[in-house]
Amino acid sequence: MSFVQETRTLTHKGALAILTAAVTQAEQMGQPQCIVIVDANGEVLAEIRMTGAKFLSRKSALAKALTAASIGNETTSVPEGVRTAIGLATDGKVTGLPGGLPIRLEGTLLGGIGVGSGSGDQDIQVARAGLAAIGA
Repeated sequence: MSFVQETRTLTHKGALAILTAAVTQAEQMGQPQCIVIVDANGEVLAEIRMTGAKFLSRKSALAKALTAASIGNETTSVPEGVRTAIGLATDGKVTGLPGGLPIRLEGTLLGGIGVGSGSGDQDIQVARAGLAAIGA
């Protein structure tokens, strides 16, 4: 029986690389975004509300990042039929809105990124650009 487990973590440099690439993508699209990056425990490592982004979108971006890190999958994988109930049960911390992606490297779940303030497709595009910065 093993009492110790090795873990890999997303560093602050990795979080900043993701954030920088996501901001660059949002700027290229002309769509200011709220972007939140959390580690595998749901702790915020980096976040920004770009100038012009909707301030309430920060809350949805955080929920998207937390959801993706918690379930290890895209937020849109939360079944439609339980989205409202699970959102209420978690005080809005779990969502099925598009724009939340897990941060996974070499099969290890390192956290999640959540993006909000654009359309669902824009949010996903910005999140994917962030992940590409670290090869995730």
